[in-house]
Amino acid sequence: MQYITLNNGIKMPILGYGVYQIKPEECERCVLDAISVGYRAIDTAQAYGNEELVGNAIQKCSIPRQELFITTKIWITNTNYDKTKQSIEESLRKLKTDYIDLLLIHQPFNDYYGAYRAMEKAYEQGKAKAIGVSNFYPDRLIDLNHFVRIKPAANQVETHVFQQQKVTREVMQKLNTQIISWGPFAEGKNNFFQNPVLIEIGKKHQKSVAQVALRFLIQNGIVVIPKSTRKERMEENFDVFNFSLSNQEMASIAALDTGHSLFFSHQDPKTVEWFMSIVK
Repeated sequence: MQYITLNNGIKMPILGYGVYQIKPEECERCVLDAISVGYRAIDTAQAYGNEELVGNAIQKCSIPRQELFITTKIWITNTNYDKTKQSIEESLRKLKTDYIDLLLIHQPFNDYYGAYRAMEKAYEQGKAKAIGVSNFYPDRLIDLNHFVRIKPAANQVETHVFQQQKVTREVMQKLNTQIISWGPFAEGKNNFFQNPVLIEIGKKHQKSVAQVALRFLIQNGIVVIPKSTRKERMEENFDVFNFSLSNQEMASIAALDTGHSLFFSHQDPKTVEWFMSIVK
């Protein structure tokens, strides 16, 4: 496993396992399967509704807690100082752990400054080993960075071969904030798995499109958290450290970038209105 070092010295696996949209009846089994494959970073969130199931797997697996890296995220309805404090305690209880390795604000809405202050407190108390944000565009990240005591260690954003976040990555590099990819396979959009460039490169290395896409992100220093409910796919996604892409191959994949989201923009009024509608 390859690791990256966050801005406070904490080491994080560059490849983890995400549990977004995994059915409750499958989640605990999936996390145990992922851990058995070799994954040590598990990414969940309050909004996913499966923190407790992840906690069950953490408790049942034979891996010492200090060898696992657990990420969770504060949801919009908990994004203020008091509710964030309460929700951190609830997440710790559900995850059956004394600390969270990486604690993020899930969306740039509501009182995220108040929420971040509560997260700083949790960090100082040892309840969070590192803190950061998710879905913060460069303008919001720069603003937050200027007015907090503990600089964001990470920012989790949509990142895949069609949306490579080149400008965002430049900003994060200047701020010493680690980029984490959600949606590394773009959820199959834009004919992701039929892309001829990825297929051709995969043939040269005897690797799948998914493996090539993950390798591209990893070689760019991006943390990835692919999701699958099938153990054989978990194994496939994990098997990306025994080959490297050439400079020419990296350039060919870099040329696939559209610079646009395949999902939604947090700066689009309709998107913001939708988020507000689901938290009422």
